[in-house]
Amino acid sequence: MSKIKASGFITDDFLLESEAAKTLYHNYAKDLPIIDYHNHLSPQLIAENKPVNNITEAWLKEDHYKWRGMRANGIEEKFITGNAPLEDKFSKWAETVPYTLRNPLFHWTQLELKRYFDIDSILQPNTASEIYKKANAILSTKTPAQLLEQMKVEVVCTTDDPADSLKYHQQIAKQDFYTKVYPTFRSDNLFFIQQDNFKSYLKRLENAVNFPITSYQELIKAIDSRIEFFHENGCRLSDYGVSGAFTIVDYTVEEVSKIFSNYLKGGTLSSSEINKYKSSIYIHLGKKYHEKNWVQQYHLGPLRNNNKRLQKLFGADAGCDSIGDYSMAESMSKLLSQLDETNQLAKTISYNLNPSQNEVFATMMGNFNNADAPGKMQWGSAWWFLDQKDGMEKQINTLSNLGLLSRFVGMLTDSRSFLSFPRHEYFRRILCNIIAEDINKGLVPNDIAFLGKMIQDICYNNAINYFKFNQTTEQ
Repeated sequence: MSKIKASGFITDDFLLESEAAKTLYHNYAKDLPIIDYHNHLSPQLIAENKPVNNITEAWLKEDHYKWRGMRANGIEEKFITGNAPLEDKFSKWAETVPYTLRNPLFHWTQLELKRYFDIDSILQPNTASEIYKKANAILSTKTPAQLLEQMKVEVVCTTDDPADSLKYHQQIAKQDFYTKVYPTFRSDNLFFIQQDNFKSYLKRLENAVNFPITSYQELIKAIDSRIEFFHENGCRLSDYGVSGAFTIVDYTVEEVSKIFSNYLKGGTLSSSEINKYKSSIYIHLGKKYHEKNWVQQYHLGPLRNNNKRLQKLFGADAGCDSIGDYSMAESMSKLLSQLDETNQLAKTISYNLNPSQNEVFATMMGNFNNADAPGKMQWGSAWWFLDQKDGMEKQINTLSNLGLLSRFVGMLTDSRSFLSFPRHEYFRRILCNIIAEDINKGLVPNDIAFLGKMIQDICYNNAINYFKFNQTTEQ
């Protein structure tokens, strides 16, 4: 491919297609702080707070989006997940960038270069060396905490296993960072009873709670203990993101106790027994989240580790996950309704990966709103493969049609990179452009102050009011 000649591609009015859009973004959205309530940043790296040093490490080390783009461009795996020199990996990414036109990777790359390094040049082979040197020179003095503060990130919620010691969160809490960093109770490993390593995970959980787990009742006691521990360390959110079908079935505690006992004795569980066990954990966790006044999140719909060759080469999270086509509505309804019947349904955010289910998720969440909190039941931000301009626009428009966009808690990065926070800017520009388009078409009143306030709520205020990170007592 020939060289891209454009420079200064990311202008002040990037993605803003009218004067109304420019006014809404620059006067109301641009300068708001960021609440990033779901991501996969490393608490250890934040706690240790050493300079990031290398843009290849910051950009390519765990970025599945870039890996998939490089593979699609025919780049050898040694330059992606292999042991090639860091600058060589960066050069191969620079070689790929021009081919990402119309993929969100192109926009994200240029936004990040502009915001963190004030680089206007398009990343491509003839600019790679200069950009690599300039970015690394800046990163040699920039710690994770400084990068977060640079983007005005007020809150970060990481993703943490129930058995985690949270020692790095405890270290962070003692440091005077601009950004508050809170754990999230990611329950996935509690559900994997059908996997070979579940017993070893139970041992890890036993070590965390300091008592043996020899019955279902002791498992529940261990789970409750960890939830209390997380709460004491600032946790106000839970998450679930297991691959595969989301299934809720009827069960009794007596049944599940026998199933779990049989498992511990080495018995083989049927699919029906596995589903009963999992359903009991969903319900118990849901009740505990309500008790602690947490927000529960459900990330539903991925089909993971499709490429077995890559999985064997690299392990899980090799960047070969995709959209699944599972049935969701009936089990979502059963879970939420069962919790709602006993008034034990916590504030909930659901995220779908299959775009054909946008309306399914949006209408399902609307079934269970009540006076507990404005926007109690949230259909979440466009997630993963949908986290791009078209996906965001569709999510915003569907939510507007079937719910209350004005109560939406807004964007998150879902990222492992400390350089990903311009994605909030991307979302804000897209949101402002959509609202401005409605003004220009006469679909909403031309009241910039009112609409600007709504945009501020979506981008910041709603999240602050919804998550209540500074809450110290249960309600």
